[in-house]
Amino acid sequence: MMRSAVRVLFFVLALYAGVATGAWAAPQRIVSLDLCTDWMLARYADHAQVRALSPLHRQYPVAWIGGHWPVHDGTLEQLVALKPDLVMAGEYNAPLLRARLLALGVRVEVLPLPQSLADIHTYERRVLALLGKPDSLASVEPSAVHHPSPRPRLLLLGPNGVGTGRGTMEHDILVRAGWDNDVQGQGYVQLDLEGIVAHPPDAVLWAAPSSRALANRFAEHPVLKRAIPPSRWLTTDYWRWQCPGPWTWDLIRQLQQWRG
Repeated sequence: MMRSAVRVLFFVLALYAGVATGAWAAPQRIVSLDLCTDWMLARYADHAQVRALSPLHRQYPVAWIGGHWPVHDGTLEQLVALKPDLVMAGEYNAPLLRARLLALGVRVEVLPLPQSLADIHTYERRVLALLGKPDSLASVEPSAVHHPSPRPRLLLLGPNGVGTGRGTMEHDILVRAGWDNDVQGQGYVQLDLEGIVAHPPDAVLWAAPSSRALANRFAEHPVLKRAIPPSRWLTTDYWRWQCPGPWTWDLIRQLQQWRG
């Protein structure tokens, strides 16, 4: 009787250990539905872990991600054929497709984008955990640099003459890097050309796509160019502003260097 009980106990423990091991096994057939999760996978996942990135990866390429990553076509049929053991998506991306995958029993993890600089740490560590990677791979936040007041005013100028104001991730980035935001309003504000010329900022950060477009005409206006000399126009990679992530710290470091 005692031997039977011991055998049963060993069986239960072995079964539990097997389940636990399976639960913590790193996924090996990952599929992304979102541009931002594409980038996180390209940064942290082993190539062999990834079955396919989203079609957005090809539509909006970035230089640091090579063209060797597989890409799916966004259809349910192809996604099912890939037999993913993990599908990663952004909060607002492909909700119907996510629902259909869930109904088929596919594991889907939704990763809301960070809404603050503090959220980046949580976001990054969640991705690492999903990939079976250690927290030690997480990026390092730059040290805070204290500058005497007043801080120089920086205008973050986007396409179509839209400026970025308070209450945004971009505002937090500027302030964290030692600048003051030239836009006093909340959120995204349609800028007034005459107002900028009358009270020009100390610098303009032109974060726009590299391709020429009608949306860039505001920034190219000759009056604006005369009011703010070329040495005070700063440029960064547009993609760094699209998806908050570990590259946000590199952006802050760059802005700190410009701040001096």
